[in-house]
Amino acid sequence: MSRRTDGAPGAGADRGPTGRAPGRRSAPRRAGGPSLTGPQRFLLGGSFLITLGSFAVLPYMSVLLHQRLGLGLGTVGVVLAVASLIQFAGGVVAGPVTGRIGLRRAMLLALGLRTAGFAAFVPGLTSPVLAVGALLLVSAGAALYLPANKAYLVEGASEERRPRLLSASSSAFNAGMALGPPAAAPLVLGSPVVLFSCVTVLFALVGAGHALLPGSAADRPAGRSSGGSSAASAAGRAPESGAPRPGPSPFVATVLSVYAFMFFQHYLALYAVPRTSAAFYGAVLAGYAALLVVAQPLLAERVAALGYPAALRWGFGAMAAGMAAIGAGGHAGIAVGGALLCLGEIVLFLKNDLEALARSSAAAASVFGRQRLAAGIGAFASGVVGGQLYGAAESAGSARGFWAAVCLQCLLVPVFLLRRRRTARDPEGSRAGAGQEVRDTS
Repeated sequence: MSRRTDGAPGAGADRGPTGRAPGRRSAPRRAGGPSLTGPQRFLLGGSFLITLGSFAVLPYMSVLLHQRLGLGLGTVGVVLAVASLIQFAGGVVAGPVTGRIGLRRAMLLALGLRTAGFAAFVPGLTSPVLAVGALLLVSAGAALYLPANKAYLVEGASEERRPRLLSASSSAFNAGMALGPPAAAPLVLGSPVVLFSCVTVLFALVGAGHALLPGSAADRPAGRSSGGSSAASAAGRAPESGAPRPGPSPFVATVLSVYAFMFFQHYLALYAVPRTSAAFYGAVLAGYAALLVVAQPLLAERVAALGYPAALRWGFGAMAAGMAAIGAGGHAGIAVGGALLCLGEIVLFLKNDLEALARSSAAAASVFGRQRLAAGIGAFASGVVGGQLYGAAESAGSARGFWAAVCLQCLLVPVFLLRRRRTARDPEGSRAGAGQEVRDTS
């Protein structure tokens, strides 16, 4: 993967041959790039603490709702599906909300909702209605917080710095996701009141820290109306020439990326635990999280330098290979498959976000909100299709057939996306050719 040298404002990660003047280069960058600002460091640390607290609780929701509160598994499934839909699809409200109240206030509102939700779990441990309401509050807070967090993080950053910032954010979130469940395991069933009280205090403290953040340019309406690059930076985007960028839709690509990935997320436990052990499955998840935390920042600039079609081929190709390795079975196949899926996630999820930012003239919070919506659609579709597909494979006596079917889908997705790109360009080429023919004969 070749590294691009042009860091001019507005240069896309996949600008193509006409994206810069021949022979022009930007000034050499300092090794390691610009250092993080104080607010950016705080946001990254806060991102770790937020997911640490959230994932100390949320992975155990099915157990708490079913075993402690006595809800039937069918009801539990509906509750978790609704909560997931709110958490993902609710991201589309982030754009309007942040546009009205600003990024910092939006994060404070989101953290207030989540703090209230976790606090409501304490009395909710004896009331199914309160517990479900608390879970929905937490989900609504997550829907608003994540787009605003990312938008604040990249505000004013050049397009060249965005990959590092977004990959560092993802690493912070994933580190918290990896450590949260084992940290809470001793308390979740024996002392859940203590667990929820600790998480509530943690969120209240993180929220207080957010209140000390400086207001963003998006928090100052006058700043958005000023012209030039500062206005573009205030919206969390690089100033662009206004010309549309060709290629597959990042929204559609995100839907399909999450759709493919969630087969692994949802169904690996059903496949791996009976064939290996629960301890091995846990080790695979821990190794996956550690690899993601370490590898994503290291690969961020290389992923950004990839053209979008190439990133789709590499990302879905890695996922296809990972699904095939898991289907081969055994400890080695599952471990290698997990590593390949991690590579696919790094390439696709980061590149889809970068491409969505580069193509849109909307504020960054709106872009990230739409990306969350796309992820929610993909996760929902994967859950619906995956359950039927895995059930059919087990009924046929070959769960490996499930992974073969998913592998085939991963191979076909980039073909579908890139074929749509060529089909969209062909009519323009045909019209241009017809116009040239008329001129040649006149």
